[in-house]
Amino acid sequence: MKKVNIGGVPEHFNLAWYLTLKNGEYKAEDINLRWHDYYGGTGEMCKGLRNGDIDIAVILTEGIIADIIDGNPSKIVQTFVESPLIWGIHVANNSKFNTIDDIKGTRAAISRYGSGSHLMAYVNAKNNDWDLEKDLKFEVIKNLDGAVKGLTEEDADYFMWEKFTTKPLVDDGTFRRIGNCPSPWPCFVIAVRQEFIDNNEDDLKVILDIINNTTADFKSIPSIDKTIANRYEQELEDVKEWLSLTEWSQTVIDKKTIKNIQNQLFDLNIIPEKIGYSDLVHEI
Repeated sequence: MKKVNIGGVPEHFNLAWYLTLKNGEYKAEDINLRWHDYYGGTGEMCKGLRNGDIDIAVILTEGIIADIIDGNPSKIVQTFVESPLIWGIHVANNSKFNTIDDIKGTRAAISRYGSGSHLMAYVNAKNNDWDLEKDLKFEVIKNLDGAVKGLTEEDADYFMWEKFTTKPLVDDGTFRRIGNCPSPWPCFVIAVRQEFIDNNEDDLKVILDIINNTTADFKSIPSIDKTIANRYEQELEDVKEWLSLTEWSQTVIDKKTIKNIQNQLFDLNIIPEKIGYSDLVHEI
């Protein structure tokens, strides 16, 4: 049986992977797919791909594009979630900051450099006409637990993370959300180490076929909203809103989208150069 390591954030976006694993769908095809939770998000997964700790990552689009350009020997094989990610902009509940204007020039908590929380801080800065050099400062906090500690103890001033994942922390008074920042591109892609693609393309195709069959009908799974609410400790009304906003994909990311993302990342000084479509994407 072929062992394959895959990584992703332990969030509701990835429930389809859990369901297919629980059903034994990969083992039925002689594939031992092992899921690894990456609480540190995209930056940690990029490191995992580079080190060979994982073969596949379900990863933020902007983060993996930037890291491939920076030398990560991996390729995007398809879009996983087509809709934007809605990033909540959070401060500590007792913070003196009340608006996005208030946090200009203050310290953003980020899981690590190259992570979504790092890159989207640039998008938010541009959206609000900040100076990208003077108005952005960063404190590395590793993960969501680190953000709670960092903001509460005033080691950082604001934190950007997926709105619905952090909603329970807003509800219980740990954070206040002072704004939202949707990603201006499809939020999640599936990226694979080039070495794995070269040697295991048939297995990869089987894995993608299985997950795509599930995501295509994900919203019609009976009581899926209640399952998500229970598993991820979310309010049912929040889950229903999230489901209404989220669209999964079963297709490869197109050239126009790749060009648009690279243009924006280049304009934000996140990437030093733009590269060809085939250097970023492998079409199965």
